[in-house]
Amino acid sequence: MQPYSKQTLPNGLRIITVPQPGNLATTVLVLVEAGSKYEVKEINGISHFLEHMCFKGTTNRATAMQIAGELDGLGAEYNAFTSHEWTGYFAKVESHHSSEALDIISDLYLNPVFDPAEIEKEKGVIIEELNMYEDMPQRKIGDIFMHLLYGEQPAGWDVGGEKDIIRTLTKENFIKYRGAHYLPKSTILIITGNFDEKKILEQANKLFAKMPEGSKGSKLAVTEGQARPELLLKFKESDQSHIMIGVRAFSMFDKRRYALEVLSDILGGGMSSRLFQKVREELGAAYYVRASADLYTDHGYLAAGAGVEHSKLKIVIKAILEEFNKLKNEKVSEAELARAKSHLSGNLLLGLETSDALAIYYGSQEILKRSVTTPDELVQGINSVTAEQIQEVAKDIFKNESLNMAMIGPQKNEQEFRDLLAL
Repeated sequence: MQPYSKQTLPNGLRIITVPQPGNLATTVLVLVEAGSKYEVKEINGISHFLEHMCFKGTTNRATAMQIAGELDGLGAEYNAFTSHEWTGYFAKVESHHSSEALDIISDLYLNPVFDPAEIEKEKGVIIEELNMYEDMPQRKIGDIFMHLLYGEQPAGWDVGGEKDIIRTLTKENFIKYRGAHYLPKSTILIITGNFDEKKILEQANKLFAKMPEGSKGSKLAVTEGQARPELLLKFKESDQSHIMIGVRAFSMFDKRRYALEVLSDILGGGMSSRLFQKVREELGAAYYVRASADLYTDHGYLAAGAGVEHSKLKIVIKAILEEFNKLKNEKVSEAELARAKSHLSGNLLLGLETSDALAIYYGSQEILKRSVTTPDELVQGINSVTAEQIQEVAKDIFKNESLNMAMIGPQKNEQEFRDLLAL
């Protein structure tokens, strides 16, 4: 794996470079420590909306068409994304266009103008994006599950916001929020792929050195509390029912994270996983079935999800809970453990072949942890996991009082499904 370098500018902005001399592409990515967990309810959704507005015009590029035209003219792949804890802006170009990509992405990030007319137009776009996700239950179920776990606190809110709130946001809201969060010490520039490192670092220093400093806004710590199994059912006429069943876990800083990752892979990480074999191959009840651990800076969870034939819904719920129990009560075999480790490490390393994947890998760790675990170190952590550690974690997280199930489908009787939530 290629080595990476990190430097910090006098204003606190960090720059990470990961050179790949043989790559045809360069990716320029800017990440900022700002997401929906940094919001208050009155502006929920502004992190995501702000991401959109950065493409609507800058002091150097007056219109969205000018920005898109320049990027398209480079043959670039480009986009932006917002999560609970960070927002990113990127462009991936042929390597000889790396300087132009850096110039455009830095301009979007540093110099948005927030034209009130563009804000009003973009409200319609944001609302239609929210409507689109409502019609994608296999994606929406994750939002519902997060709300079930964390309720009326930032971790439980939709990253995209609520329609009624989106309609009220003004230029002043954007300027104030950006001023509190888009600051040098909470910003990382990541450049990966094939580029002239000396030249691009000189350019980056010039572009970002004058970024004004300020006092960073904070996020509320997540509060956890659960005394019994919980269910959240969203009624929707549909051809299949979508479920997520999971438990509270711990943060990304917990030393048990590697054991949790291996456990989740055994449970539902591939076509040989327990849930895929049981729910899809044996029961024929679902097309997609999976499990994963999602860890944040101050909380986390593990969940299994599936899109299920209505008539087999209860059978699948029981099957998932049975697999939770097995992981508590029986140590995994050496063969299954070895297969899961190889699956995780192989997917990790193969997934880092491209410059954009490398940029996300290094940048997301730095923005969340202010340190980087290299791919080799991550593989070592995975390979160090024992069957005893997996069972220990399973016993700790798979408890009745920690069970949660979110559901989207035409079901109306909550109690009959609540009664199934027991280990």
